[in-house]
Amino acid sequence: MIGVVALSALIGVATFAARSSAYDEIGRGGLSIDRPPPGPVPASGMVRDAEIRQMLEAANDRRIRRGEAPRDVEAELARLTRPAVDPQLESEVRSLVVASNERRERRGEAPLDVEAEVRRQLEALS
Repeated sequence: MIGVVALSALIGVATFAARSSAYDEIGRGGLSIDRPPPGPVPASGMVRDAEIRQMLEAANDRRIRRGEAPRDVEAELARLTRPAVDPQLESEVRSLVVASNERRERRGEAPLDVEAEVRRQLEALS
C-alpha cells in the first residue's frame, strides 16, 4: 500500500514537472504553423462607405414612406465617417497653433488661420 502511494506521488510530481512543455506542444506538428490565428480582417474604407451608404439610403426610404423629408446621404456619410477627435488633443493643437502664430507675428510673417491649421494638423495626425 505504501509503495503504491509513493509510486503515485512520484508519477504525479513527474507529470506536473513535464506538464508545461507537453501543453505547449499540443496542436503543433509537421503541418501546423507556429503563428497565432489571424484576427478579424477590417473592411476597407470603400467597402465600409458603401455599406454605410446603403443603410442611409434604406433609412431615407423609410423616412419617405412615413412622409418625412429625406436626409442628404453624402453629408450624413461624411459626418459618420470623419475621425473622432479628442477634445483635449484639439485644444492642445490649437494652443500650439496660437503659439506658432505669435512667433510668426514676432518675425513679421502673416499669421495662419487658426481653425484651418488645427484641422490640417489633426488630419496629419490621423
